[in-house]
Amino acid sequence: MQQGKKLVAYFSCSGVTARAAKMLAEAAVADLFEIVPAQPYTAGDLDWTDKNSRTTKEMNDAACRPAIAEKVQNMDEYDTVFIGFPIWWYVAPRIIQTFLESYDFSGKTVVPFFTSGGSGAGKTDEILHRSCSPQTKWLASYNMNGKNAASVRNWLQKMK
Repeated sequence: MQQGKKLVAYFSCSGVTARAAKMLAEAAVADLFEIVPAQPYTAGDLDWTDKNSRTTKEMNDAACRPAIAEKVQNMDEYDTVFIGFPIWWYVAPRIIQTFLESYDFSGKTVVPFFTSGGSGAGKTDEILHRSCSPQTKWLASYNMNGKNAASVRNWLQKMK
């Protein structure tokens, strides 16, 4: 992990990933940015048991890129970008690909982290790497489930 300026960007619908992101930002002494969809998700949109729900349709369409309400205005200033998200259908939500494809991460270190109701990261790393240039340095996804501030600090220390 580079020693320069850090950003924790995250997408959260239930608040679980938001809490993890805030804990990480504090431990990493990083700025915080919430990835907010241009069209907010409703409870019905998030119903993974409904084959016609918005999230089911998005996750079944590999080309889907939900719009984001705001961009990071000063992305060039960051050397390390932590990107947080819940796991949906064993991968990151499509809005994370929208986020990654909105910037040039060449020369930056990108560190995905996730929360999940029970599944692992699946093929998340492989899928997300395709959204950035080959000059992006990636670290493996980190599962934030059940982590406390001390365990997050220990993980960050190991990265150095």
